Amino acid sequence: MLRHLKRFIPKFLLSAYHRSLALLASTVYRSPSEKLIVIGVTGTSGKSTVVYLVAKLLERAGFRVGAASTILFKVADREWQNDTKMTMPGRFSLQRLISQMVRVNCQYAIIETSSQGIEQFRHLGINYDVAVFTNLYPEHLEAHGGFEHYKAAKLKLFAKLKTDRPKLIANRRIPKVMIANADDEHSADVLQYPADEKFVFTATGAAAKDAQTVTAHDVVQSGAGMSFTIDSTPFHLKLLGSHNLSNALGAIAVGRSQGLTLTSIAALLAAVGGVPGRLEFIDEGQPFAIIVDYAFEPKAVESLYAVVKLLPHRQVIHVLGSAGGGRDRSRRPVLGELAGRNADYVIITNEDPYDDDPQQIINEVAAGALAAGKKLGKTAFKIMDRRKAIAKALRLAMPNDIVLITGKGSEQAIVVKNNKKVRWDDRQVVREELKKVVGNL
Repeated sequence: MLRHLKRFIPKFLLSAYHRSLALLASTVYRSPSEKLIVIGVTGTSGKSTVVYLVAKLLERAGFRVGAASTILFKVADREWQNDTKMTMPGRFSLQRLISQMVRVNCQYAIIETSSQGIEQFRHLGINYDVAVFTNLYPEHLEAHGGFEHYKAAKLKLFAKLKTDRPKLIANRRIPKVMIANADDEHSADVLQYPADEKFVFTATGAAAKDAQTVTAHDVVQSGAGMSFTIDSTPFHLKLLGSHNLSNALGAIAVGRSQGLTLTSIAALLAAVGGVPGRLEFIDEGQPFAIIVDYAFEPKAVESLYAVVKLLPHRQVIHVLGSAGGGRDRSRRPVLGELAGRNADYVIITNEDPYDDDPQQIINEVAAGALAAGKKLGKTAFKIMDRRKAIAKALRLAMPNDIVLITGKGSEQAIVVKNNKKVRWDDRQVVREELKKVVGNL
């Protein structure tokens, strides 16, 4: 009911409502963000991965860490999957979570900070110390009313950084730090805002005035991971893909900003395996590869296929869909076309329709695949039931094939009409269906 009523409430009143809730939540929980170092990560893609890598890096370095991201929530040693279908929890939930971190003596809180969360003032009442920018490209445009509005929402985090009062923790003044991806064309817009310290990271040799630079040299990528050097320090990581090179550099820059040496960062990150739901391999002994990934917009899917090209394989079978609920309808045929060009078989299925007609979404994605040359019923299939779509992909797979399942990653629900959440985990479903198929191989 409230969700529908919001459509008729004037925008200025809705903003006042969100702002008041955020300030009230901070007051109720006694401003917990004042008692630990808060790192905010924003951008179009890579946010969850950077949060995950930074959390593991700082934890392995001996700090007590809390985190909130699309992937998981973490309070020191306790971790659980984010099943809310929200990148940033509601204001009271987020303040309560930070309060829990303080209660168990966490020294860091790492918060994935989304543009929609910023627009709804969920970041208000959180005193950020470090703000990280991963990248920026068109996404959520219908929700924000265009790219410039979307960009402006992201920039609010960096504008806020220097206006948040400095903290004194353990008799040490905590500096305000800004970290940006210098390889992104919008990094200059981020770096225009003041900060005590600025860092940039790059794989191309880009730099920025008055900023310390973390530059990767001699980059080598393979199907087993990546290697590179920073200031003659060698790094060998298990992560795959150029997008994860950027994510790793972002995490390294955060580590440097917190006083860790490159040598220690290299050793600590080398031990980090995959990120849940991000290029996650499902291996139950089957003779083909299965990859579950969160990629749900064209640029992320392109990055995924760049990784696939590094992996030895025979054929590619791609299971995908697209979201409803005002999530950039224009990308649907583009996603289908990308899959049609890069995969041998394309299976289009339900994802998160919200109040949209799921069959219409499937049809629009399928149109792109068919335009790329796929033949319906032969190399392209429209299967509404996501479980049946995954089962179809597994039955099609032969030894040395790759099955890609994209759009949800480690998410714990499919959202249907009236915002109803149906419990779901692609990885669990894959394992369940694989048991039925493996015996027939």
